[in-house]
Amino acid sequence: MTETLGIVGGGQLGRMLALAAARLDVRVVVLDPTPNAPAAQVSNEQIVAAYDDVSALADLASRCDAITYEFENVPAAGLEALESGGKLRPGRAALAVSQDRLTEKNFFVSVGLDPAPFRQADSHADIVAAASELHQGRSDGEVIVKTRRLGYDGKGQARVTVDQLESPTAQDTEDLHEYLGGVPLVVEKLVPFDYEISVIGARGLDGSVALYDPARNTHEDGILATSTAPSGADGDVVVQARQATTDLLHGLDYVGVMGVEFFVNPDGSLVVNEFAPRVHNSGHWTEAACLCSQFEQHVRAVTGRPLGNPRRHSNAEMRNLLGDPLPTATDMTSQGDWMVHLYGKGEARPGRKMGHATRLTGPA
Repeated sequence: MTETLGIVGGGQLGRMLALAAARLDVRVVVLDPTPNAPAAQVSNEQIVAAYDDVSALADLASRCDAITYEFENVPAAGLEALESGGKLRPGRAALAVSQDRLTEKNFFVSVGLDPAPFRQADSHADIVAAASELHQGRSDGEVIVKTRRLGYDGKGQARVTVDQLESPTAQDTEDLHEYLGGVPLVVEKLVPFDYEISVIGARGLDGSVALYDPARNTHEDGILATSTAPSGADGDVVVQARQATTDLLHGLDYVGVMGVEFFVNPDGSLVVNEFAPRVHNSGHWTEAACLCSQFEQHVRAVTGRPLGNPRRHSNAEMRNLLGDPLPTATDMTSQGDWMVHLYGKGEARPGRKMGHATRLTGPA
């Protein structure tokens, strides 16, 4: 009997999950408030409803054998009924941790990982005090002030020095708390890292773990621009990153794929930046360079199948296509060595992820 997988969220990640599911003869029902969402275009059915619509979520549960989500800002409370029915994978615990940056950082510490030094802040005065404490009063010390919830791709954050906070000259630093929406914040000490890597990891229902090779990431304006595998990181760095990802997977009793971002310091030590309880943009290269992509791996995990082999058979470079993707995508397609994947989004906006392209750069 064909299984049915429910996906809460109809964006590009859900789209790629649905395509992977079809190869395994798994039907897909997407719940998303936007009719004909990118994932719905390649799925069997769509429930058009808000993410916190309890009756719609119950309808989704009645149609599906397993349910997952494709972005981490799904209202966690609305998923309670799905979890109590044993169908939600990963569970709400991972979602609750990832949705609050302070909770996330405290969880990292609890499982023995090292985030950037941080402090909680609920006012501009708190921000000033936290920045000064983190840098021991050094006026040129930089911090990144982030909203605890909802920020992504560089949104909901500001980078400032202690001196700018204490002697504001710009409008947006006169009351940074108000500028960032008056919401709870976390202040992080800026880490002078060499480069960023990420690990895509998966954990099955039976507790087995599969890890992809780390990729090296570059960003432009706070948005991921490229991911390259292999990362070029030293062997000890790779071992540390793989072990940290494994610790997170087990610590959360996780089922499915997650992406974990790390900063690599000049001395080879790691700072864990954040994790995403879903398939991850920096793992899109696995679509072309691995026998089992991160998308198939997630479908395998949440439907109780054995995990696939994450081995990389080729070196690869993935580039995000932002804004109007057609000129770049057409050029890449004409070159013949890029695998172009467009997401079916109707409106192109500056900075909006409209697709990605991957090329293989040599045997692994």
